[in-house]
Amino acid sequence: MPAIFALAPAKIILFGEHAVVYGRPAIAVPVTQVRAKAVITPNPLSPPGIVLIDAPNIGLNAQLENLPVSHPLRVVVACVLKTLRVITPPSLTIRITSTIPLASGLGSGTAVSVAIIRALSAYLGKPLPEPEVSELAYQVEKIYHGNPSGIDNSVITYAKPVFFIRNQPIQFIDVTHPFTLMIGDTGIKSPTSSVVEKVHKSWHTNPSVYESIFDKIGGITVEGKEAVQSGNSLILGQLLNRNHALLQELGVSSPELDHLVRIALEAGALGAKLSGGGQGGNMIALVEPTTASKIERILQDNGAVRTIITSIGKVGQPV
Repeated sequence: MPAIFALAPAKIILFGEHAVVYGRPAIAVPVTQVRAKAVITPNPLSPPGIVLIDAPNIGLNAQLENLPVSHPLRVVVACVLKTLRVITPPSLTIRITSTIPLASGLGSGTAVSVAIIRALSAYLGKPLPEPEVSELAYQVEKIYHGNPSGIDNSVITYAKPVFFIRNQPIQFIDVTHPFTLMIGDTGIKSPTSSVVEKVHKSWHTNPSVYESIFDKIGGITVEGKEAVQSGNSLILGQLLNRNHALLQELGVSSPELDHLVRIALEAGALGAKLSGGGQGGNMIALVEPTTASKIERILQDNGAVRTIITSIGKVGQPV
């Protein structure tokens, strides 16, 4: 049997992080410049049921059965086998590689899950439809993030901009006027689950204050959807700035994130904010294509350890 592979893009939150966990809307967009890849190859000399995991990015090379039962890679493979009702799979190797930075709000874990689900189900002759891929990735994401909103698995599976409200059907956003985002990485790893838990504890202590902030973020997200659809970059930039200020009120920003946001704005960005869990990870800036390279250099000179320029809504963008 020939090798089978599948890809999955990264994602970035445009508006609504944290508030989305509490029922408000969020907007997320795919980042196709960085991706996870899963390659399935047969191991004809090994007995049936032997699954090898080769993940060089994290220094892992082991039999699946030797991983902890709760290990996300073991869970995702088990979920696929259970869904397909495969008790003993053929002997195979799953090689996982990714160019998505870890623990930086770009959905690296979910992208890996989506790539594995697609590749393994196809290898076993029963490729799963996108809704099932997304649902399985969501179940695995619970291990990574504890109380995920469901937005990561949605935007990464479908590789389209989405307007998302928890427990409601996702809405795809038609981007009629492409826009350019600059992603700047602080270099500080910040697992989303720990920040989400801190916000939850603060919300539990003072729910009225936090609900008010979530309401404001939700309102910005609705306005953001309209700005994305109409291609109004000026309004879109202003909304990014307002959203960042509210995330600062939530206590999820950091001096490093605030610094890169300020640098981007001073360099000519139309708007900027942290993206994802916060307290590290990435910020995003809305930039003009003509000034993107200049702003990228300035961010790199002022502390960004990694930058990505991505066009949202560009026709023909690879998935």
